[in-house]
Amino acid sequence: MRVPIYQIDAFTDKVFAGNPAAICPLYTWLSDLTMQSIAAENNLAETAFFVPDETGDADFHLRWFTPVHEVDLCGHATLASAALIFGDLMPDRDEISFRTRSGILKVRRDGEYYVMNFPSYPPAPREVPKGLYEALGAEPVALLHAPQEKERDRLMAVYENEDQVRALSPDMGLLKKLPTVSVMATAPGWNVDFVSRYFAPNAGIDEDPVTGSNHCLLIPYWAERLGKKQLLGRQISARGGELKCSLKGDRVEMAGKAARYLSGHIEI
Repeated sequence: MRVPIYQIDAFTDKVFAGNPAAICPLYTWLSDLTMQSIAAENNLAETAFFVPDETGDADFHLRWFTPVHEVDLCGHATLASAALIFGDLMPDRDEISFRTRSGILKVRRDGEYYVMNFPSYPPAPREVPKGLYEALGAEPVALLHAPQEKERDRLMAVYENEDQVRALSPDMGLLKKLPTVSVMATAPGWNVDFVSRYFAPNAGIDEDPVTGSNHCLLIPYWAERLGKKQLLGRQISARGGELKCSLKGDRVEMAGKAARYLSGHIEI
Protein backbone atom coordinates (compact mmCIF):
# COMPACT_ATOMS: atom_id res chain seq x y z
CA MET A 1 0.00 0.00 0.00
CA ARG A 2 1.22 3.51 -0.89
CA VAL A 3 0.16 6.25 1.51
CA PRO A 4 0.81 9.89 0.55
CA ILE A 5 2.86 11.87 3.06
CA TYR A 6 3.88 15.50 3.30
CA GLN A 7 6.07 17.32 5.77
CA ILE A 8 5.30 20.98 6.36
CA ASP A 9 7.01 23.43 8.71
CA ALA A 10 4.33 25.40 10.57
CA PHE A 11 4.50 28.90 12.06
CA THR A 12 7.30 29.92 9.73
CA ASP A 13 7.73 31.10 6.14
CA LYS A 14 10.90 29.10 5.51
CA VAL A 15 11.97 25.48 5.85
CA PHE A 16 14.19 24.34 8.73
CA ALA A 17 12.29 26.61 11.13
CA GLY A 18 8.96 26.48 12.93
CA ASN A 19 7.48 23.12 13.88
CA PRO A 20 7.57 20.25 11.36
CA ALA A 21 4.43 18.13 11.02
CA ALA A 22 3.82 15.11 8.85
CA ILE A 23 0.44 14.91 7.11
CA CYS A 24 -1.18 11.85 5.54
CA PRO A 25 -4.37 12.62 3.57
CA LEU A 26 -6.58 9.52 3.36
CA TYR A 27 -9.89 8.48 1.84
CA THR A 28 -10.57 5.94 4.60
CA TRP A 29 -8.90 5.40 7.96
CA LEU A 30 -5.97 3.09 8.40
CA SER A 31 -6.00 1.04 11.60
CA ASP A 32 -5.09 2.90 14.78
CA LEU A 33 -2.04 0.65 15.15
CA THR A 34 -0.85 1.50 11.63
CA MET A 35 -1.30 5.23 12.15
CA GLN A 36 0.53 5.08 15.48
CA SER A 37 3.33 3.09 13.85
CA ILE A 38 3.66 5.67 11.08
CA ALA A 39 3.84 8.45 13.67
CA ALA A 40 6.51 6.55 15.59
CA GLU A 41 8.48 5.97 12.38
CA ASN A 42 8.26 9.67 11.46
CA ASN A 43 9.45 10.58 14.98
CA LEU A 44 8.09 14.12 14.70
CA ALA A 45 6.11 15.88 17.41
CA GLU A 46 2.91 15.11 15.47
CA THR A 47 1.71 13.23 12.44
CA ALA A 48 -1.76 14.24 11.23
CA PHE A 49 -4.21 12.05 9.36
CA PHE A 50 -7.45 13.26 7.82
CA VAL A 51 -10.33 11.82 5.80
CA PRO A 52 -13.40 13.48 4.26
CA ASP A 53 -15.97 13.94 7.02
CA GLU A 54 -19.09 11.85 6.47
CA THR A 55 -21.19 13.44 9.20
CA GLY A 56 -21.69 16.70 7.33
CA ASP A 57 -20.51 18.68 10.37
CA ALA A 58 -17.15 19.56 8.82
CA ASP A 59 -15.07 19.20 5.67
CA PHE A 60 -12.62 16.69 7.15
CA HIS A 61 -12.15 14.46 10.18
CA LEU A 62 -8.68 15.15 11.59
CA ARG A 63 -6.60 13.13 14.07
CA TRP A 64 -3.13 13.71 15.51
CA PHE A 65 -0.51 11.25 16.81
CA THR A 66 2.75 11.85 18.66
CA PRO A 67 5.39 9.10 18.44
CA VAL A 68 3.75 7.43 21.46
CA HIS A 69 0.01 8.19 21.50
CA GLU A 70 -2.96 10.01 19.96
CA VAL A 71 -3.66 13.52 21.30
CA ASP A 72 -6.81 15.60 21.76
CA LEU A 73 -5.55 18.85 20.26
CA CYS A 74 -2.61 19.97 18.13
CA GLY A 75 -2.09 23.40 16.62
CA HIS A 76 0.88 23.14 14.28
CA ALA A 77 -0.30 19.92 12.60
CA THR A 78 -3.74 21.52 12.09
CA LEU A 79 -2.11 24.53 10.44
CA ALA A 80 0.06 22.24 8.30
CA SER A 81 -2.96 20.15 7.26
CA ALA A 82 -4.88 23.29 6.32
CA ALA A 83 -1.94 24.60 4.28
CA LEU A 84 -1.88 21.34 2.32
CA ILE A 85 -5.64 21.39 1.72
CA PHE A 86 -5.73 25.05 0.67
CA GLY A 87 -2.70 24.55 -1.56
CA ASP A 88 -3.56 21.24 -3.25
CA LEU A 89 -7.08 19.99 -2.52
CA MET A 90 -9.31 23.06 -2.17
CA PRO A 91 -7.45 26.01 -3.72
CA ASP A 92 -10.69 27.96 -4.25
CA ARG A 93 -11.77 27.81 -0.59
CA ASP A 94 -11.00 30.52 1.95
CA GLU A 95 -12.16 28.54 5.02
CA ILE A 96 -12.23 24.86 5.92
CA SER A 97 -13.37 22.97 9.01
CA PHE A 98 -12.14 19.88 10.82
CA ARG A 99 -14.03 17.52 13.12
CA THR A 100 -11.66 16.57 15.95
CA ARG A 101 -11.56 15.28 19.52
CA SER A 102 -11.71 18.95 20.57
CA GLY A 103 -14.79 19.78 18.53
CA ILE A 104 -15.07 21.60 15.22
CA LEU A 105 -11.94 23.60 14.41
CA LYS A 106 -11.99 26.15 11.59
CA VAL A 107 -9.07 27.53 9.62
CA ARG A 108 -9.27 30.43 7.19
CA ARG A 109 -6.83 32.10 4.84
CA ASP A 110 -5.75 35.68 5.42
CA GLY A 111 -3.13 36.57 2.84
CA GLU A 112 -0.07 34.45 3.57
CA TYR A 113 -1.39 33.51 7.00
CA TYR A 114 -3.55 30.59 8.11
CA VAL A 115 -5.82 31.61 10.98
CA MET A 116 -6.96 28.85 13.34
CA ASN A 117 -9.98 29.18 15.63
CA PHE A 118 -9.53 27.09 18.80
CA PRO A 119 -11.19 26.89 22.23
CA SER A 120 -9.98 29.24 24.97
CA TYR A 121 -8.77 27.60 28.20
CA PRO A 122 -8.24 30.33 30.81
CA PRO A 123 -5.66 28.92 33.24
CA ALA A 124 -6.09 28.71 37.00
CA PRO A 125 -3.60 28.16 39.87
CA ARG A 126 -2.31 24.61 40.25
CA GLU A 127 -0.78 22.80 43.22
CA VAL A 128 2.90 22.15 42.56
CA PRO A 129 3.66 18.46 41.84
CA LYS A 130 6.47 17.18 44.02
CA GLY A 131 9.78 17.42 42.20
CA LEU A 132 8.56 19.72 39.41
CA TYR A 133 10.71 22.75 40.22
CA GLU A 134 13.76 20.54 40.68
CA ALA A 135 13.09 19.08 37.21
CA LEU A 136 12.69 22.52 35.64
CA GLY A 137 15.80 23.89 37.34
CA ALA A 138 14.24 27.24 38.26
CA GLU A 139 11.19 28.18 40.30
CA PRO A 140 8.54 30.25 38.50
CA VAL A 141 6.52 33.07 40.04
CA ALA A 142 3.27 31.17 39.34
CA LEU A 143 2.13 27.70 38.30
CA LEU A 144 -1.16 27.34 36.43
CA HIS A 145 -3.10 24.77 34.42
CA ALA A 146 -6.32 24.50 32.42
CA PRO A 147 -9.07 22.98 34.61
CA GLN A 148 -11.06 22.23 31.43
CA GLU A 149 -8.49 19.66 30.31
CA LYS A 150 -9.69 16.71 32.37
CA GLU A 151 -7.53 14.13 30.60
CA ARG A 152 -4.34 16.17 30.42
CA ASP A 153 -2.01 17.59 33.08
CA ARG A 154 -0.48 20.41 31.05
CA LEU A 155 1.16 22.96 33.33
CA MET A 156 2.03 26.59 32.72
CA ALA A 157 5.04 27.97 34.62
CA VAL A 158 5.18 31.76 34.55
CA TYR A 159 8.58 33.46 34.87
CA GLU A 160 9.55 37.10 35.32
CA ASN A 161 11.26 37.68 31.99
CA GLU A 162 12.31 36.17 28.66
CA ASP A 163 15.92 35.57 29.74
CA GLN A 164 14.78 33.21 32.51
CA VAL A 165 12.75 31.15 30.03
CA ARG A 166 15.66 31.02 27.57
CA ALA A 167 18.00 29.84 30.32
CA LEU A 168 15.89 26.84 31.34
CA SER A 169 17.57 23.47 30.90
CA PRO A 170 15.13 20.94 32.37
CA ASP A 171 16.17 17.50 33.57
CA MET A 172 14.09 15.30 31.23
CA GLY A 173 14.73 12.24 33.36
CA LEU A 174 13.16 13.94 36.36
CA LEU A 175 10.24 15.22 34.27
CA LYS A 176 9.57 11.67 33.13
CA LYS A 177 9.14 10.69 36.79
CA LEU A 178 6.01 12.89 36.69
CA PRO A 179 4.26 10.59 34.20
CA THR A 180 1.20 12.70 33.39
CA VAL A 181 2.91 16.08 33.30
CA SER A 182 4.03 18.36 30.48
CA VAL A 183 5.14 21.93 31.11
CA MET A 184 5.10 25.18 29.16
CA ALA A 185 7.27 28.01 30.46
CA THR A 186 6.27 31.57 29.62
CA ALA A 187 7.20 35.18 30.38
CA PRO A 188 6.83 38.68 28.95
CA GLY A 189 8.96 39.08 25.82
CA TRP A 190 11.48 41.78 25.07
CA ASN A 191 10.25 42.37 21.50
CA VAL A 192 6.93 40.50 21.56
CA ASP A 193 4.06 40.36 24.02
CA PHE A 194 5.07 36.98 25.43
CA VAL A 195 7.44 34.09 24.86
CA SER A 196 7.13 30.40 25.65
CA ARG A 197 8.85 27.01 25.56
CA TYR A 198 7.28 23.56 25.98
CA PHE A 199 8.67 20.36 27.49
CA ALA A 200 6.77 17.08 27.04
CA PRO A 201 9.13 14.09 27.38
CA ASN A 202 6.25 11.84 28.49
CA ALA A 203 4.70 12.39 25.04
CA GLY A 204 7.98 11.53 23.31
CA ILE A 205 8.89 15.23 22.80
CA ASP A 206 11.66 16.64 25.00
CA GLU A 207 11.09 20.16 23.67
CA ASP A 208 8.44 21.00 21.08
CA PRO A 209 9.55 23.66 18.57
CA VAL A 210 6.22 25.56 18.34
CA THR A 211 3.06 24.47 20.17
CA GLY A 212 -0.19 25.93 18.86
CA SER A 213 -2.44 24.20 21.39
CA ASN A 214 -0.57 25.79 24.32
CA HIS A 215 -1.85 29.13 23.12
CA CYS A 216 -5.36 28.09 24.17
CA LEU A 217 -4.00 28.86 27.66
CA LEU A 218 -1.38 31.48 26.84
CA ILE A 219 -3.67 33.83 24.92
CA PRO A 220 -6.36 34.29 27.61
CA TYR A 221 -3.69 34.59 30.32
CA TRP A 222 -1.62 37.25 28.56
CA ALA A 223 -4.68 39.06 27.18
CA GLU A 224 -5.95 39.59 30.73
CA ARG A 225 -2.54 40.38 32.20
CA LEU A 226 -1.56 42.86 29.46
CA GLY A 227 -5.04 44.27 28.94
CA LYS A 228 -5.09 43.69 25.19
CA LYS A 229 -6.81 41.19 22.88
CA GLN A 230 -4.33 41.30 19.97
CA LEU A 231 -0.99 39.75 20.88
CA LEU A 232 2.23 38.57 19.27
CA GLY A 233 3.75 35.43 20.74
CA ARG A 234 7.07 33.77 20.05
CA GLN A 235 8.13 30.24 20.99
CA ILE A 236 11.85 30.49 21.65
CA SER A 237 12.93 26.94 20.91
CA ALA A 238 16.00 26.27 18.77
CA ARG A 239 13.86 26.35 15.59
CA GLY A 240 11.51 29.04 16.86
CA GLY A 241 8.23 30.38 15.53
CA GLU A 242 5.83 33.32 15.80
CA LEU A 243 2.06 33.43 16.23
CA LYS A 244 -0.31 36.34 15.73
CA CYS A 245 -2.85 35.82 18.51
CA SER A 246 -6.34 37.12 19.26
CA LEU A 247 -8.79 36.56 22.09
CA LYS A 248 -12.34 36.14 20.74
CA GLY A 249 -14.57 35.63 23.77
CA ASP A 250 -14.51 31.92 24.61
CA ARG A 251 -12.36 31.20 21.55
CA VAL A 252 -8.83 32.11 20.54
CA GLU A 253 -7.34 32.67 17.12
CA MET A 254 -3.72 32.07 16.20
CA ALA A 255 -2.26 32.81 12.80
CA GLY A 256 0.94 31.59 11.22
CA LYS A 257 2.57 30.78 7.92
CA ALA A 258 3.74 27.42 6.58
CA ALA A 259 6.54 26.12 4.36
CA ARG A 260 6.41 22.76 2.57
CA TYR A 261 9.53 20.64 2.99
CA LEU A 262 8.70 17.17 1.68
CA SER A 263 6.24 15.32 -0.55
CA GLY A 264 6.23 11.57 -1.12
CA HIS A 265 4.71 8.19 -0.31
CA ILE A 266 4.98 5.65 2.47
CA GLU A 267 5.30 2.02 1.41
CA ILE A 268 3.50 -0.29 3.87
